[in-house]
Amino acid sequence: MPALRVVLVEPKNEGNIGAVARAMWNFGATDLVLVNPCRVGDEARRRAMHGLAVLEGCKTVDRFEDAVSGAGLVVGTSGIETQNEKRFTRIAITPRDLAKRLGPMRGTAALAFGREDFGLLQQELLACDLLVTIPASKEYPILNVSHAATILLYELFADETPTKRLRLASGLEKEKLHEAFDALLEASAYPSHLRGRTAIMFRRMLGRAVPSTWEFHALMGVLQRATKQIKRLEARR
Repeated sequence: MPALRVVLVEPKNEGNIGAVARAMWNFGATDLVLVNPCRVGDEARRRAMHGLAVLEGCKTVDRFEDAVSGAGLVVGTSGIETQNEKRFTRIAITPRDLAKRLGPMRGTAALAFGREDFGLLQQELLACDLLVTIPASKEYPILNVSHAATILLYELFADETPTKRLRLASGLEKEKLHEAFDALLEASAYPSHLRGRTAIMFRRMLGRAVPSTWEFHALMGVLQRATKQIKRLEARR
């Protein structure tokens, strides 16, 4: 299992921050990052209980990008999902599925939880490699952020995948892979109005696959070779 970083995006309730810190301590996670949070005061400390060390050691940043920087996998959370392939930014897996995917990996995975009132923004969702949703009643599927964090952390902690550990491709390696894919789209004259959407779809596909370093190098080699071959043929014309 990779190291876990919990990211709370613009939390408005300090009690929720403290409760998340407590849940993190329950399940062995200590890396907490807050993006533009509300004031963190006595209520957060009371709710943190024995997770006070997590709360006091948390990092505060101004931008979502800074909060997930360096993570090999960015996992967004949402109470709204779809199975419509054309709306792939909202296609989600369950926490149990995520645990099985992360079990044999190493590196760092960032778990991003959105605002209490409207969750993660579309642009933040697009920056995620994977989306997770917790199955709940259709009548009211939106969980409190601290409850959602507790369930997700429990599933990841409880998973005991006995398989051999693989090194997760780093965030930098994956960005290089996305750049190589973009270069292939351009070299192959893929329709410009479809490139952005296709690039995001590729990002989500990779997120679900959770590639190892070996798989990253193999796929990178294929993309770069294809791009070079196309450019070589174009130069001969």
